[in-house]
Amino acid sequence: MISVKKRHFLYQLGGLTFYSIANAARAGITPPQSLGPFYPSRFPLDSDSDLTFIEGEKGSAAGQITNLYGQVFYIDGSPVSGAKIEIWQCDAYGAYHHPRDGGGIDPNFQGYGKTIADDEGRYRFKTIKPVAYPGRAPHIHLRVLTSSKELTTQIYVQGNPENQNDFLLNSIADKRARRSLVISFEKDPIEDSNELVAFFNPVLG
Repeated sequence: MISVKKRHFLYQLGGLTFYSIANAARAGITPPQSLGPFYPSRFPLDSDSDLTFIEGEKGSAAGQITNLYGQVFYIDGSPVSGAKIEIWQCDAYGAYHHPRDGGGIDPNFQGYGKTIADDEGRYRFKTIKPVAYPGRAPHIHLRVLTSSKELTTQIYVQGNPENQNDFLLNSIADKRARRSLVISFEKDPIEDSNELVAFFNPVLG
């Protein structure tokens, strides 16, 4: 028997298909962004798609839990099956789990995760809503890798006033391309919980 959470996950992913294909061709290629200085120098032993829980630890990550869903497309609207997708971000205290940033503050936050897109290009991560740190608006780094293509970009929080002054976001001259990286983080409309949901559908050239 499929659990309620599993049904919800499948429902969310299934709902992406019609919405996403209709929008992928119109969206244009997702603009690339910097890999940044805090891409892992060493991958954590636990590198799965749930960044809020570390195997062997009893606690869970601080911050507002967010389920990030998406679907990866080519510019012609066809899904990218089997793509490797990575995300990384700072913890709820604004620190990356990287030696150059002190190794992080929250011991229960994984900091980095990876997954493989399914046959329809769909993916899902469980993480936290990103927070700001000095000089940057809240963001999540995302990287898509296939056998022939690679995209590294960043996801920003819709409505966050710090977006207006973020140098990297505003380095994208095209307004539509810039807006494509800014997504909503909203309360889950299906499950009765405090978790948020966010959708990001990268388009590869």
